[in-house]
Amino acid sequence: MGGTAKILVLVAAGCLAGVLLWPAPKAHLPGAMPRAAAIIPAPVSGARIWYAAKNMPLLSLPDGRQQIVRSVLNITGPMQFGSFVWNEDRIPQGPLWVRIDLTRQLMSVFRAGHEIGAAVILYGTDGKPTPTGSFSILEKDAHHYSHSYDAPMPYMLRLTNDGVAIHGSNVRQGYATHGCIGVPPDFARLLFAAAKKGDLVVILPVLPGAGKA
Repeated sequence: MGGTAKILVLVAAGCLAGVLLWPAPKAHLPGAMPRAAAIIPAPVSGARIWYAAKNMPLLSLPDGRQQIVRSVLNITGPMQFGSFVWNEDRIPQGPLWVRIDLTRQLMSVFRAGHEIGAAVILYGTDGKPTPTGSFSILEKDAHHYSHSYDAPMPYMLRLTNDGVAIHGSNVRQGYATHGCIGVPPDFARLLFAAAKKGDLVVILPVLPGAGKA
């Protein structure tokens, strides 16, 4: 469900998808938590911020479940359209799930409670909105081609029976999709390799009052 249209949400520079965890300069844990609960000791420097067992935050999902977060990527600079981070170093195998924040146009990929990937995304226009809620990956197709839109959709992960999917896209400012989640092709390839059918994908709605260009 690719395409182009007006840009919907400006990227929040230097913050992935949620509350800044003070005092860390770039603790960008995705999720809605009371600020008091987010105050933690200064993180260990490096490519990743690790949480002690007593400080591991919980992310609430739309269906009422919660996911524990053991570590997040230590992204210290602003993420631009087309940029992404992927780091699986020292991360064990385990359940994978994806969190998509439409307000900030950002995706986080978690495995075994650790964030292993983050990317700026495209999503649907007002006329072709991206659905929100909890989904499971229904189908994988590395070489998918959309006959409806006469366009390739590489590394496609289908989320709905009517064609909404995560797939590789030309992620640029000023672009949007016809309802799908577009991610940079190289990020899509990594996510495709890591994900399997049945994995959880959570899409959070645009918050009321969020600016649109």
